[in-house]
Amino acid sequence: MGEKILVTRSSLPPLEEYVDEIRDIWYTHWLTNMGVKHKTFERMLKEYMHVSDIELLVNGHMALEMTLQAMHLKGEVITTPFTFASTTHAIVRNGLEPVFCDIDPDDYTIDDTKIESLITDRTCAIMPVHVYGHVCHVEAIENIAQKHGLKVIYDAAHTFGETYKGRSVADYGDASCLSFHATKVFNSIEGGAVCYHDTKLGEAIYNLKNFGIQGPESVESVGANAKMNEFAAAMGICNLRHVDKEIAKRKMIFELYKERLGGLKGLKLSPCQKDVVNNYAYFPVVFEEKEFGAARKEVFEELEKGNILARKYFYPLTNTFECFEGKYNADETPVAKHIAERVLTLPLYAELKISDAEKICDIIRKCYKG
Repeated sequence: MGEKILVTRSSLPPLEEYVDEIRDIWYTHWLTNMGVKHKTFERMLKEYMHVSDIELLVNGHMALEMTLQAMHLKGEVITTPFTFASTTHAIVRNGLEPVFCDIDPDDYTIDDTKIESLITDRTCAIMPVHVYGHVCHVEAIENIAQKHGLKVIYDAAHTFGETYKGRSVADYGDASCLSFHATKVFNSIEGGAVCYHDTKLGEAIYNLKNFGIQGPESVESVGANAKMNEFAAAMGICNLRHVDKEIAKRKMIFELYKERLGGLKGLKLSPCQKDVVNNYAYFPVVFEEKEFGAARKEVFEELEKGNILARKYFYPLTNTFECFEGKYNADETPVAKHIAERVLTLPLYAELKISDAEKICDIIRKCYKG
């Protein structure tokens, strides 16, 4: 059968480099609690992404959850159902009510033209999601938020290292939350961060992630434990040295897909956004069965026969999860529903062989009957 081609594969530095990076941990025995590696990684990220300030956390989900909590929000948060479970769960776990806005049919980010119609006197924030590396319409969202006095917290898990009009995508909004999970363009094994402008917000997030502890004998607030450990920070330090080369490798696969699959009727490819420097995080394709001649299910199964595991990402929509049964109506977000039922993300990672990418394209083209 051969080795399976997964939708993603974690980037790792040379083993010797990581061993060398963690060597001094054996001498200090400082494994967690904001040690040297943590502080170094934080500084490197701030410089790399050109953001005002940053707070590291144990994972991307806690970045979302603790940012909402630190803002002391109440009421409704306008967001998108076309996202990973984490986005919606962070809202709900804070006692807030998600209000689902439909998505833009071209780039799959939240449809900014539909946000204002969902604003009520209970709306406290907007939580848009940069999807697949596609950047939300940040200028329009900023205008809406300022007009209505709303907070904007971006789920920026897919946009590490990206810029829009020369400005770091992580620098937009009141906060941008990043994920450094193993499956992302850039990883620290597990990890996350919040990029922010307001010093008081940063202090509140720090307190939340460290039990509210201010000193050896001072605990001023109730918090949790969401600190990044030194081994994760060390992996982040190593991977940050190589991330630009990794992105360049991903770009080669991305462009191969565009060349081989472009022009097939009924197959919608990922758009290239103007003024965005891309990180080539994902390669989504959307199958319109009547025009393409095959449904997503058929293509998915044919790829699977070839030992290729594509992913129906994002499917199902978060507003259709069993845990929310009866609460939301996916028919109110028809574009998101349409895309979710037809999208596949193809394997895309730095070490993906050109021959394997060609094989994936060959299988998809064989399914084509347009």
